[in-house]
Amino acid sequence: MEHLPVEVIGNILSRLGAARDVVIASATCRKWREAWRIHLHTLSFNSNDWPVYHELTTSRLEILITQTIFQTTGLQSLSIIMDDVDEFSAAPVIAWLMYTRESLRQLHYNVRTSPTINIIEKCGRQKLEILNLSHNTITGVEPSYQRFPCLKSLSLSHISISALDLSYLLTACPKIEILTLLSLDIAMSDAQTSMELNSPSLKDLSAEAISLEKFILEADNLEKLQLKDCTLEVFELIGKGTLKLLKIDDVSVIHLDIGENTENLEVVDVSNFTIMWTKFHHMISKASKLRGLRLWGVVFDDEDEVVDMETISVCFPQLTHLSLCYDLKEGSLQYSLQRCFELKNVIMLELGWTVITDLFSQWVGGLLERCPNLKKLIINGVVSEAKSHEECQVLANFTTSIVGLMRRYLHVDVQFEYE
Repeated sequence: MEHLPVEVIGNILSRLGAARDVVIASATCRKWREAWRIHLHTLSFNSNDWPVYHELTTSRLEILITQTIFQTTGLQSLSIIMDDVDEFSAAPVIAWLMYTRESLRQLHYNVRTSPTINIIEKCGRQKLEILNLSHNTITGVEPSYQRFPCLKSLSLSHISISALDLSYLLTACPKIEILTLLSLDIAMSDAQTSMELNSPSLKDLSAEAISLEKFILEADNLEKLQLKDCTLEVFELIGKGTLKLLKIDDVSVIHLDIGENTENLEVVDVSNFTIMWTKFHHMISKASKLRGLRLWGVVFDDEDEVVDMETISVCFPQLTHLSLCYDLKEGSLQYSLQRCFELKNVIMLELGWTVITDLFSQWVGGLLERCPNLKKLIINGVVSEAKSHEECQVLANFTTSIVGLMRRYLHVDVQFEYE
C-alpha cells in the first residue's frame, strides 16, 4: 500500500463516499491524509448512513461537516442528505457551497435551513453537471444571471417553486438532458393558466405527483417521457417526433397529446389509466418500430371497447414484448379471438387478471396460438385469502387449463406471479 501513488489513494477514498468511512480510512497514515486533502473528489453526508448523526446536536453536526469539507481542496461530488435532522443555520451551509462551488460537478442537497437560502444563486455559473435538490424553496430565478452552462441532469423533489421560475430555471440550463420533477408545490400567477416548459436539449422527463390544469412541454429532442401519479387536465408535448419511451402510471388526464410524429416510439407502458382505445391507438399507431407494449390495469371509457389485437399485429410488426391486463368481457373476448392475426415476433407475453374467470383461460390459449415464436409466458394475478367454493373451482379449472397448455407448448417458459 505504501507504494501506491497518492492520486490512486484519492480514488480509493472517493469510492468509499460516506464521510465517516473516508475519515477512518484516511487515518491510516500521512500519505492517506494527504490523499484526502488533495485528491478526494467524492464526499457524502447521509443521515441514514450513520446512527450517530441523529445523536449529535445540530451545531455539533454543522461543525463536523464544516471541518470535514474544509480539509479537502477539489471536491467534485458532494452529497448532503439530512432527512431527520433539525434545520441547519444558513451560514455554515453557505460556507460549504461557496468553498466547493468552483470544483463541484455533482451536488445532492437535502438540507432544511433557517433562514432559507437560495441554492440556485450559490451554484450558478460553475461546472455543475448534476444537481439534485429536495425540500427547499426556489424563488426569483434570473436566467440571464443564474446560468448553469454545464448542467445535464436536474432533479427537484418536494420543492416549492412558481411555474414561471421553473420555466426560467430550465432556460438557464442550455445543455440539460434529464429533468425529474417529484411532488412539487407549483404556484401559478393570476395571469397564468398553464405551465409551459421549453428546452431544445431535453431528452428525458419524469414527472411524479404533479397537479396542474395545463402542462405544455416543448422539447424537440425528447426521447423518454414518464408520468406517474399526476393529475392534469391537459398534457401536450410539442416536438419533432424523437420520443422513444412513453410511460404512464396512475395518471388522471382529460386531454393527452404527444404529437403526430410517433414513428420512433419503441416502448409504450400504460398502467392504471382510463383510456379511449381508439383515440389512444390512433396516437401511437404510426409507431412501426414499437418493441414493447404494456397495457396494465387499463379501463376503457366505453365499456364495449376492446384492444384490437389484429390492429396491433398490423401496426406494430416489430413487437417483441406484450403485456396485457384489463377487464375481460365475453363479447369483447370472442371478437378479439375471432380476428385473424399473428404476433410472430412476440417472444415475451405477460397476461394478468384482477378477478379470475373462465374467460381468462380462453384468452391465454387464444393468444398462445397466435405467438408462434413465444419463449416466455408470465401469468400475473391477484388471489384473495378468503375464497368461496365457486371461486376455488374457477381457480382449479384455470390451473387444469394452464397445465394442458404447458404440455402443448413445451418450448415456452411459463412463470406465475400472484399478489
